Amino acid sequence: MLFDFVSSMLLNTENLLTESLAQQLTQQQIEEVLNFQQKWQWLGYLIAPLLLLLKISIIAGVLDLGCFIFGKEIKYKKLFAVVVKAEFVFLLVIVCKTSWFYFFKTDYTLEDLQFFYPFSMLSITGYDGLQPWYIYPLQVVNLFEIVYWILLALMLDKLLSTAKDKNTGIKIVASSYGVGLLIWVVVIMFFTLNMS
Repeated sequence: MLFDFVSSMLLNTENLLTESLAQQLTQQQIEEVLNFQQKWQWLGYLIAPLLLLLKISIIAGVLDLGCFIFGKEIKYKKLFAVVVKAEFVFLLVIVCKTSWFYFFKTDYTLEDLQFFYPFSMLSITGYDGLQPWYIYPLQVVNLFEIVYWILLALMLDKLLSTAKDKNTGIKIVASSYGVGLLIWVVVIMFFTLNMS
């Protein structure tokens, strides 16, 4: 949350939001939107840790299922700790994104901030002219996600510490978390397609 707060301050997202809304709303409506956002901002700070806890719990549960399928036994508590440690890689996304827009691309819009995901397929293809339901999958395919998989696999291998079953960690991650991520992306694409 601290990284996100600092990023918002450095990138001046409130002014970008005002500029974006100015194209669609009157000044009074913009002020109402900003007041509403400031009034309920505390709710976002309350919900963010709960959503992160839910995400970590689900991923640990999915990895637990993967371990069960492969006949390996790791306590859920240890899997939870592995996922928490691996999640730190996603803090680098905020640092890279903030650095990119603060130092390199200083002329940007709110849409640029929303759709930019560093080292992703979307950053290669760009979002202009792209169907909305393609955006999320192209954001998910990124360097940080690959590093996340590798970290999960390495930490699982360390917990399993079986010399004869090398690379069991990556098999567990791919068959459990990988399949879960694929299902999640398809669901998001489906909802995006239906809403557009």
